[in-house]
Amino acid sequence: MGKHQKWRAEECLNLIPSENLTSHTVRQLLSGDMGHRYRADDRFYKGARFMDELESLGEKLACEVFGADWASLRPLSGHMADMIAVSTLTKPGGSILTVNPGDGGYPGLSDQAGYPTFVNVRNLYFPFDSERMNIDVEKARGMIEDEKPSLVVFGQSFFLFPHPVRALVDACTSAGSRIAFDGSHVLGLIAGGKFQKPLEEGAELILGSTHKSLFGPQGGIIVGKRGCESEVKGRQFPGLVDNAHWNRVAALVWALDEARRVGGKYAVQVITNSKALARALHEGGVPVKCSEYGFTESHQTILDVKDQKEIEGFTQRLEDANIIVDHGIRIGTCEATRRGMKAQDMERVAELIVRVYKGEEPSKVRAKATKLRREFNRILYT
Repeated sequence: MGKHQKWRAEECLNLIPSENLTSHTVRQLLSGDMGHRYRADDRFYKGARFMDELESLGEKLACEVFGADWASLRPLSGHMADMIAVSTLTKPGGSILTVNPGDGGYPGLSDQAGYPTFVNVRNLYFPFDSERMNIDVEKARGMIEDEKPSLVVFGQSFFLFPHPVRALVDACTSAGSRIAFDGSHVLGLIAGGKFQKPLEEGAELILGSTHKSLFGPQGGIIVGKRGCESEVKGRQFPGLVDNAHWNRVAALVWALDEARRVGGKYAVQVITNSKALARALHEGGVPVKCSEYGFTESHQTILDVKDQKEIEGFTQRLEDANIIVDHGIRIGTCEATRRGMKAQDMERVAELIVRVYKGEEPSKVRAKATKLRREFNRILYT
């Protein structure tokens, strides 16, 4: 633990888009006494009145932040939130329409090892434009009309641009398909009023992880429109989620209030930083996806490197230089933004990545990466 803390927290530029930093108060709440306690809807456990108040406050904040009619902070992860949606809005023999993992969709909802296979729900995949990194609207409309999926889930893991929810609402309505938006990656941007507004555009639910672009503790959340509250929230306990880890809920409530207060400024800076990083990498000779479409509108930049050996070698050289990315070579700006980096700082980050990409020895870059990281020791937007 000590070695990890020194290296990852103090010496590395962390650019994984599914990671973020929590504020000091969120961390303190995670270590509180609620981490030892239970509560239940049937009041089986006494001594839970402050947990009851906490949940009520958190749900109110979540509704305000996301423009929802109801909220549940109980899912222990974004994946569990997906499981709740699939379990409550589909039936065995039904189908779910998502982005194929091969196009950057979430594997946890795929037909190979994902959750739908466990409940006998068939997978369908959106027609996808890989050049634009987005759903092909016309082909998707035809598929929805023909297949009539039980549940249509917008959102993906490799997520650069808003999804065409509004453009496909009529087709979903005609087909009797329910609509959910998996905002795991872009939840902090949605909370800040940027990227897109899925509930206004026609989705019934927003669900996802609370620790990616949103700066909460690891966990999940569901918010939604009034019409599906009893179906989803009303059926989650006790079959799909029992004890909700109330220290996590307390920490999430604080993070939601941070998003309510300063989430707009944070979201704007995240997107600005992503664009600046992508542009600088592109100008430095690193292949970046969607350059002709403005690179990105989210917290992610995706490098256009396809050869697996090249990916493995490059990501390992970056790690050796104390620059941490994932194997999809998605580069995220959430944590860098939370530490206070601006567009000009992302250009400095890009310069280091370019040097490694062009073959410079990682040991010659490592000291500069650590020096840059140590210039930003505060946590902002708290």
